[in-house]
Amino acid sequence: MNAFDRYEQWCTSPVFDVETKKELEAIRDNHDEINDRFYKELEFGTGGLRGVIGAGTNRMNIYTVGKATQGLADYILKQGGSDKGVALAYDSRHMSPEFARYAALCLNANGIKTYLFDKLAPTPMLSFAVRRLSCIAGIVITASHNPAEYNGYKVYWEDGAQITFPMDKEIIACVNAIDDYAAVKSISEQEAADLGLFHLLGEDMEEEYRKELKKMVLSEKELKEAADKIKIVYSPLHGTGNLPVQHILAELGFTNVYVVKEQMEPDGNFPTVPYPNPEDKGAFKLALQLAKEKDADLVLATDPDADRLGVYAKDEKTGEYRMFTGNMSGILILNYLLSRRQELGILPENGAVVKTIVTTRMAEPVAAHYNMKLIDVLTGFKYIGEQMKYFEETGDYIYQFGFEESYGCLVEECVRDKDAVSAVMTLCEAAAYYYTKGSSLSEEMDRLYETYGYYKEDLASVTLKGEDGANKIKAMMEEMRSNPPKTAGGFPVLQMEDYLSETTGLPKSNVLRFALAEDAWFCVRPSGTEPKIKFYFGVKGSSVKDAEERLERLKEDVLAYGTR
Repeated sequence: MNAFDRYEQWCTSPVFDVETKKELEAIRDNHDEINDRFYKELEFGTGGLRGVIGAGTNRMNIYTVGKATQGLADYILKQGGSDKGVALAYDSRHMSPEFARYAALCLNANGIKTYLFDKLAPTPMLSFAVRRLSCIAGIVITASHNPAEYNGYKVYWEDGAQITFPMDKEIIACVNAIDDYAAVKSISEQEAADLGLFHLLGEDMEEEYRKELKKMVLSEKELKEAADKIKIVYSPLHGTGNLPVQHILAELGFTNVYVVKEQMEPDGNFPTVPYPNPEDKGAFKLALQLAKEKDADLVLATDPDADRLGVYAKDEKTGEYRMFTGNMSGILILNYLLSRRQELGILPENGAVVKTIVTTRMAEPVAAHYNMKLIDVLTGFKYIGEQMKYFEETGDYIYQFGFEESYGCLVEECVRDKDAVSAVMTLCEAAAYYYTKGSSLSEEMDRLYETYGYYKEDLASVTLKGEDGANKIKAMMEEMRSNPPKTAGGFPVLQMEDYLSETTGLPKSNVLRFALAEDAWFCVRPSGTEPKIKFYFGVKGSSVKDAEERLERLKEDVLAYGTR
């Protein structure tokens, strides 16, 4: 069946509702749009679904969400997990509450208990709830930092982390086995409640979550002394972070917290930002204006599902606000945690730090300084969560910190996905601690560069939409794999690691990583959630200027070679 046959099926089948058919009839003369909506099924990948909202097999809608949930339900029933139940959360995006409720009722129709948050909640709180309620699985409806037209569906297992191999493949097989949308089961909310299967989660879960986060605080004395002296501007970017972030900061004693009013309320249109991503400088325009007005020390923003944190800190030397990349804020938090635990005598001998292969190599000398084991994993925080599970099972290591370059990190062990709420908490705690020592986050970052070297990283994404774009991305990866460069940015290529091979020691993945001379490197991979191919770069320089120049040469050279 081709795209146009599928289109006609959706327009005529009684399975699909009147509004869906109206939407599709409106594009009947637009063959390109029909092809894009129906040329494939929206792929249930290794973490779940993500796509543009709309009618069609290649879109996020009630029917594709229902198919994914029915497949997950079939898998849960095979595992005998119906009584354990599934926790569900959702963010502020369009259709998020509807998708979450529909997924819950689909599970209920299959005899599986559900625990649905009664209002929007951050992704890390879903991970926490899965573990706290001893659920078999979790679902969060979010497209994270994607543009407003997107939504997504992520699946977690009983350890609170996103699903990984081989479970992901087994669940995907169950989803793909459903070839008829009419096979998706559902019941009414009243029926589900009468059967004792449908439950709502309220304020108590957030309170328990915050209670656990506060157990990670290392500098109570310094917080009492300095928290009320630190000025913080914060934006939830129209997402889920507003109340959890304000609550945790207030409980730690931060009284000078200024929330960007224009971005305070949840809004799936994200009207004040070009892109609801704290990695994007444009997302900080209003926050920086407020920071200058208030003379703030820190400027923070979380993405719509509050798992990523963007940071600006005031540079005392220039009086300007300095942007911290995810690598920089991750290194700051890492060093703060390890140094404070060492000072307090609670740093374990078998501690471990986990990062992804595209995250800064600066973590290597920092971890080595504190005699910590550093473990590299594939891109995706689920692999950090997987390592945490291994640590629990084997006792080989004690988790200390995990982070990735894309503005995600995790301080606590009660959550198994990146957590911007705890990242805000710990970074602000660090700011208060350094304040009592006559220093600041900006000065501490400079000190780390002086101590360990001037590491600098960057990311470039090339967007190629639709079926033609997917084919071009595939061809670019094949060309880079079969004809790798011998030099890049003036650095000799020492080694190419192909993560589709068996030799890396990590799961197979369509990723290429190139080790270069003088601690430089670059990595290429297709995005798993957007129609993009991503290029990651890293260098080490003798100064800030030297590192910037090296990085620019490397970036220009690799992009010219990889996109030719």
